[in-house]
Amino acid sequence: MTHSPGPDARHKSVDPKVSYIDFGGSEATRVVTRKRILLIEDATDIAELVALHLRDQGFSVTHTADGANGLERAAAGGWDLVILDLMLPNVDGLEICKQLRANGDATPLMIVSARSTELDRVLGLELGADDYVVKPFGVMELVARVKALFRRVGAALANDDRGDTLRAGALTVDTSRRGVRLGERDIELTPREFDLLEAFMRAPGRVFRRAELLDRVWGHGFDGYEHTVNTHINRLRAKIEPDPANPAYIVTVWGVGYKLGAAA
Repeated sequence: MTHSPGPDARHKSVDPKVSYIDFGGSEATRVVTRKRILLIEDATDIAELVALHLRDQGFSVTHTADGANGLERAAAGGWDLVILDLMLPNVDGLEICKQLRANGDATPLMIVSARSTELDRVLGLELGADDYVVKPFGVMELVARVKALFRRVGAALANDDRGDTLRAGALTVDTSRRGVRLGERDIELTPREFDLLEAFMRAPGRVFRRAELLDRVWGHGFDGYEHTVNTHINRLRAKIEPDPANPAYIVTVWGVGYKLGAAA
């Protein structure tokens, strides 16, 4: 028998490898679905190794070696994570990131590439990637980073009791569902964009330095990438500000950083 979640269904992620749906009622029915990962990698040996270890950890993995096919599949939706190389046939990884984010797709993206310069990493992150792993890499490290990304995305979903509804002006943030509404309109944010917005909403008026936001949202391993914060702030403003050129929610404090505006 197939169950479809009703309007009161609550999504939880206790285990980073699965999603849980609890249905309202005295006896909740729990449906468990494995996290779905799209792997876009043209190096067959690497793809097979990564897919094998991810599947061993309980993830569902679909692989394609072609960039154009990968973009088509990613754009079709339904994925919990897209892992992609940069140097792909037909459509490269950066173009895939760019097109997905330009179309408002908030699916978490993890770049895995032999391009190891600081410029490459900054460009990947600024185009919307949530993580960047340099080849060669330890496959167990990659699996650990996948799990960490899912934990970060699902942290607020794991326990509804910890969730809050944060409001500023017409902006509403539901931390338990990681949902954002501007007036009557739902706003789709990437995991990094949501974490940035939540940081501001939880500390109205507090000024955050870029390095502080980088550490809070991106974590260790991204020291020196403060300009990535600027790019994500601009993307966030484009989604939530009535006039991104004159922001009311995320305000620049010149020479210091950013804060939630008093007008919000």
